[in-house]
Amino acid sequence: MLTRGAIVREAPGEYEVVDLELDDPQPDEVQVKVVASGLCHSDDHIATGDIPVGTYPFAGGHEGAGVVTKAHPNRKGIKEGDHVVFLAVPVCGHCRFCASGRQALCDLGAGILAGPRWTDGTYRLHTADGTPVGQMCGISTFVSTTTVSLDSVVKIDDDIPLDKACLVGCGVGTGWGSAVNAAAVQPGDTVIVMGAGGIGVNALQGAAHAGATTIIAVDPVPFKRESAPTFGATHAVETMDEAAELARQFTNGQGADSAILTVGVLTAEHVGQGLAAIRKDGTCVVTAMAPLAEVGAQVALGDLALSQKRLQGTLFGHSNPTWDIRRQLQLYRDGALKLDELVTRTYTLDEVTQGYRDMHEGKNIRGVIRHD
Repeated sequence: MLTRGAIVREAPGEYEVVDLELDDPQPDEVQVKVVASGLCHSDDHIATGDIPVGTYPFAGGHEGAGVVTKAHPNRKGIKEGDHVVFLAVPVCGHCRFCASGRQALCDLGAGILAGPRWTDGTYRLHTADGTPVGQMCGISTFVSTTTVSLDSVVKIDDDIPLDKACLVGCGVGTGWGSAVNAAAVQPGDTVIVMGAGGIGVNALQGAAHAGATTIIAVDPVPFKRESAPTFGATHAVETMDEAAELARQFTNGQGADSAILTVGVLTAEHVGQGLAAIRKDGTCVVTAMAPLAEVGAQVALGDLALSQKRLQGTLFGHSNPTWDIRRQLQLYRDGALKLDELVTRTYTLDEVTQGYRDMHEGKNIRGVIRHD
């Protein structure tokens, strides 16, 4: 069938919307009409070339939700008409990591930036002239209708608005899990979140949910500092120096229990600042992405050992999406997790480039594409 999607032809480059040919699903796949897709910074990393991919052209989008339009009888019981959230990392359910409760590290994730389906090396998207098009994370939610593996979707209840449910596929779980899972925030903790964008505000929500009593948001953009209290921040400052000093005031000079780094593009300096701001036996969580070719961090090595500090990386917030997505949507339904407030502006698919311009200018917490 014919569909439309946003692709990058090279990196660095910009997304452009083109007509695409889409294959029908194979027995272990489903076809989904995408209703909404979040404009996550990771897809911008694809356009800038900070994250290189294996196939160009490459169709973006890894945070989305939609309605199944074609499905064979399958092991998950997913059928036409079901509402689903896409998984940024597929979940096989039986590899070492899935079986031990670490689904974000599923072995299938090794192939999500290559472009073709990881099972057989074939493509589901092509340009009008037959050129294969790579799928971001095997899903490409910047495509109006997409064909994906069963391992890349989770069925959800029909009463959840899909333009809000799309956010739990990446941004909400990554930020929330960075606090709840990776930082293991405890009641009464003091937490610093560096970067109050689409991931950071969910780290604020996670820290508040876990019982932190002092939650300090750090962002140079006034709009984001003003928004931070909505998501649980007790304080919002412009720099890490301010945040570290504030944390020491609340902890008898010790420093924050944890610092969570959720900036748009991670640098060596950010890591050093995060580690310097935490107490003895504290945790600095690195959620943000740096250019993959960048090596090194400005870390005080003596402080790392002598103060018994932990530098903890996290992928999608240590999440187990087949459970966490449903759990987070139930929290939303119960009024304990904010999703509506995350969406600053909605865009049409043709406005995808404008959406990323607005992100770079600090105008959005989260932009969302509506595929109407």
